Amino acid sequence: MTTESGKPAGTQHSGHLRIPRPGRGSALPARWRILSWILLTTAVALVAVVVTARVLLLNHVDRDANADIAQEIDEFRAFAAEGVDPTTTFPFTSVERMLEVYLNRQHTSEGEVIVGVVDGSLLFDRRIAVDRPDLPANLTEDGVLFERILNAPTGSGVHEVDGGQMRWARADVTSGDDRGALIVAVFTTEQRAKVADTARTIGLVAIGGLGLTAIIGWVVAGQILAPIRQVREVAAAIGEKDLTSRVPVHGRDDIAALAQTFNSMLDRLEHAYTTQQRFVDDAGHELRTPITVIRGHLELMDLGHADDATREETIRLVEDELDRMARIVTDLLVLAKAERPDFVQRRPVDVTDLMLDVEAKAQMLGTRDWQLMEIAEGTADVDAQRVTQAVLQYATNAVTHTRSGDVIQLGSAFVEHDGAAHLRIWVRDTGPGVAPEDAERIFERFRRGRTVPGDRHGPATERGGAGLGLAIVRAIADAHHGSAWVESTVGHGATFGIDLPVRDPAGTTGTACSADTRRTASQ
Repeated sequence: MTTESGKPAGTQHSGHLRIPRPGRGSALPARWRILSWILLTTAVALVAVVVTARVLLLNHVDRDANADIAQEIDEFRAFAAEGVDPTTTFPFTSVERMLEVYLNRQHTSEGEVIVGVVDGSLLFDRRIAVDRPDLPANLTEDGVLFERILNAPTGSGVHEVDGGQMRWARADVTSGDDRGALIVAVFTTEQRAKVADTARTIGLVAIGGLGLTAIIGWVVAGQILAPIRQVREVAAAIGEKDLTSRVPVHGRDDIAALAQTFNSMLDRLEHAYTTQQRFVDDAGHELRTPITVIRGHLELMDLGHADDATREETIRLVEDELDRMARIVTDLLVLAKAERPDFVQRRPVDVTDLMLDVEAKAQMLGTRDWQLMEIAEGTADVDAQRVTQAVLQYATNAVTHTRSGDVIQLGSAFVEHDGAAHLRIWVRDTGPGVAPEDAERIFERFRRGRTVPGDRHGPATERGGAGLGLAIVRAIADAHHGSAWVESTVGHGATFGIDLPVRDPAGTTGTACSADTRRTASQ
């Protein structure tokens, strides 16, 4: 199947992607929409209730009328079958006498009338002459109505009369040549009027209930939408540099979950903004110095008075500063990536192989007496590359603060920390150590340890470097949900280490063992 253009049906031209237009939303506020649907649903339900109640009540009126008529007919037939005049205790001598006696003994209910008919003459209960509002006016004079009943082909039926409905039944009686009939009729006009009044009352109550529902619905809708309104207000109040506003969270329902989700999003945005801003500030702060140095030396070269030796020295200084800038940028990028959830990728790693690889790489950092003191045997669920990066950073730091031939020791062990198993990897040097007041701050960005008595690097107030190495170590430890630490005695070296949580060593790892192997790097 192809289209008119000759292309197969169902394909699209390259580069043309149709994006469906979003549906047009309602201009009506959400509070009004909620209230409208509540009122519409309630109104439909109330109308159904009123209509159903009216139909059931009318059916009840009809059933009661039919039951009264059937009862009267059954009683008359039993009376006629007995055929004894209760006033004389002798059998009836005529149908007329039977009907008169029976009519005088009856007590009719509301809307009910019993009529006897003998040879076309109507016999009424004498009480029917009393003014009864439940019966039509001039009923005793309405011969046409009863004539229709007498001539009806069936023994019961329903006739429409002025202002309502009449249900009736007829019982014929014969005694020789004497014939007659008993007619029982029930006029339901009054009962139906009462049903109408009841339905009207229910309708008025329903209207009142609908009004009360509108008030309650308006209040409840406002309470439900209040957190959403707060979300909108908080979103409107958030500026480019102010991400501290949060939506109050009340309860544990879906709206509270929405507020929590919105606050979590703001937390992530604030964290991302803070990280970005800190990265920019740190980069600007640290790169400003080498840029200034490079610019100053290049300006001296532009004067044209520098000789070849000066030029070579300037080029060397510029290259050194460019290398330092490259290292700073690389370290800053690592710290920026540390904020991402995929910064570390844990995999089961053989700790013995890991330590041997780290020790081999550390030998290339400087001519030192490298000693691998102990190795933990077993596996650990860590990021081997990041752990290697952290330990080599410790090793670089140790090389920086020691001299050729000095001892630098490395080791690893499984330890218990806070009730959980941890892999501990440490690097110990014989340098001047770390001042107690520097033990915490040296792991922060751009914080350098100050010199202490006996430092082989002279009396400078702060040691060299950008101050990012140990911050990277702590970022790697934090990404593993572990910790970076230092133990030092001034003048007697320092031990730097990381503790990384692992699964139970008894189940997945082995115990630590000592290694007396001593290796000396040579260049």
